[in-house]
Amino acid sequence: MLRYTLMRFGIFAGCLVVVWGAVYSGLFPRGYGNANFFWVLLLSLVLSAPISWVVLRKERERASVHVAGRVDRIKANLDANRNQEDGVEDPAAAQGRAS
Repeated sequence: MLRYTLMRFGIFAGCLVVVWGAVYSGLFPRGYGNANFFWVLLLSLVLSAPISWVVLRKERERASVHVAGRVDRIKANLDANRNQEDGVEDPAAAQGRAS
């Protein structure tokens, strides 16, 4: 999962450098007033999302298998704990029936 996140961040950083260069060279329009940094950031996010979607498909699938495995283990542990609790009799309830 960390690998996917770092790869995604790397793609974003690459897009940020490319967009920054394109804005300052005049290929892309500059932002309005002091909003130029946010304009570059927004364009980088918009460009990096579809690139990440295509390029990181296998890594995303690998990460989802990892997450699904963890969820299955947690569910199995919860079920095991629930079954252990069902097998234990409550002492207060047992005393109430004995009376």
